[in-house]
Amino acid sequence: MSFLAPRIVDRGAVTAAYVGIGMAVTIAISFLLIIPIEPIVWLFALPSGMLIGYYANQRSNRRAGPWGRILVNGLAAAVATGLTMAVLLLGVKALFFFADNGYRDEGLGGSLTCSPGADCVYQRYLDLGRGPELAAADIDDVDAFSAFYWGQQLTAAGLILGVTTIGGIVGAGLFGLTRPRPDGDRAAPTTTGSSADI
Repeated sequence: MSFLAPRIVDRGAVTAAYVGIGMAVTIAISFLLIIPIEPIVWLFALPSGMLIGYYANQRSNRRAGPWGRILVNGLAAAVATGLTMAVLLLGVKALFFFADNGYRDEGLGGSLTCSPGADCVYQRYLDLGRGPELAAADIDDVDAFSAFYWGQQLTAAGLILGVTTIGGIVGAGLFGLTRPRPDGDRAAPTTTGSSADI
C-alpha cells in the first residue's frame, strides 16, 4: 500500500490502514472462529471504521487541510479495514461450508446423513426448520441452496465493507472538526507588561 503515499494519501494513513487490517483480523478471529458470534462483527464495523478514519489523520498530523485529503485519508484506511473484515468473513464461511461433514452431538440425534460440504449445510438448514422458508424462495435442491447461501454471504460481506467505509468517512470528518490548528491560526497573545515581563 505504500505506493499510495504521498500522492493520494498521507503516509500516516497508510500506516493506519495496516493498523486497521490488524484490527480486522483480531475482530474476525475472535468473533468468527474462537467465539463464533457473527453479530458482534456487525456491531464493530461502524466504530472500527470511525476509529481508523480518525486515526489515519491523527497519525498523519493533518492539522491543516485540505478537507479532501482528510476525507481520503480516512476513506483509504477504512476501506482496507472493511475489505479485510469482509474477506475474512467469506473465508471463515467457506471453511465451515466446504468442511461440514454433518456432525452433530448424540443428544441432537447424531450425525446428519449427507455428503460433506453444501449438502450437509443444506440438511442443517432443513433440520433447523427452515425448510418452508427455503421452499417459499423456490430452493429445493443443493445447487439452488448453494447459490442462495453464497448470495447471502456476499451481501453480508458487502454491507460490512460499506458500513466500515462510512464509519471511516465519519471518523475523518470528526477529526477535521476537532483537529488541533496550526500555530499560525491561533490569535497572538495580548500582553500588557514590558518586554522584560514576557
